[in-house]
Amino acid sequence: MIKSMTGFGRCENHEESRKFTVEMKAVNHRYFDVSIKMPKKLSFFEAAIRNVLKQYVQRGKLDVFITYEDYAEENVALKYNEELAAQYLKYFRQMAEKFSLKDDISVSSLGRCPEVFTMEEQDIDEEEIWAGLKKAVEGACVLFVKAREQEGEALKTDLLDKLERMNENVTLIEERYPQIVAEYRGRLEEKVKELLEDVQIDEGRIAAEVVIFSDKICTDEETVRLRSHIATMKEALIAGGSIGRKLDFIAQEMNREANTILSKANDLVTSNVAIDLKTEIEKVREQIQNIE
Repeated sequence: MIKSMTGFGRCENHEESRKFTVEMKAVNHRYFDVSIKMPKKLSFFEAAIRNVLKQYVQRGKLDVFITYEDYAEENVALKYNEELAAQYLKYFRQMAEKFSLKDDISVSSLGRCPEVFTMEEQDIDEEEIWAGLKKAVEGACVLFVKAREQEGEALKTDLLDKLERMNENVTLIEERYPQIVAEYRGRLEEKVKELLEDVQIDEGRIAAEVVIFSDKICTDEETVRLRSHIATMKEALIAGGSIGRKLDFIAQEMNREANTILSKANDLVTSNVAIDLKTEIEKVREQIQNIE
């Protein structure tokens, strides 16, 4: 099964005291490029997250968004800094004595001084956190891959249709070739007759000129290679997998053969068919850019 490089996946993992939400989306990219946005407290798991993503994605520019909610009350504790409070009290009393002020320091006023009381997060169980986070990441990956596969099947159908039209164009070019040669021979004989009038036509010379002309416009090698490339691309699409780069290379070769056919074309019909062929190849190349 082939996969598109664009896709979206979202998963929420609710636990007793935590909730993880993972969203991921991707667009076309030549290589695997991932950007992860998540709370600072989860940054420790970035390498592990990337390893999980690599199991599901080979190519594409991937953006991952992770949110984390912790409902556990025991995860935050109030911390009292006794030494700092003592220093505050010491300096307050020095100020009162120095400036002859009333020493009215109370417990509540002292407690409002910066850093006397602070909220401190307790150590978290990394294994437990990772287990919940990994489950959410993998869940998003599964849905992401499913979306890619669905779009990939649509791309596959479209590409197979385009390849069939390309085969039809190649057939038209092959069928037109002997007609071009026959028409050239007819025009050549008429021209020679006009020039020589009653003098007998040298059939051998006519035949030699026709052979030179037919060899010049012959596209047998190009059409044979084109059919081979079309067949190879069909086989790759049916086999599936990460075939985007392979298909891109085949499409480049197809375009090269089509260019050669167009350059050899000495006939309006063949030229028009070759242009149609190049148009289909270009459409194929554009679609291939969406395949992983």
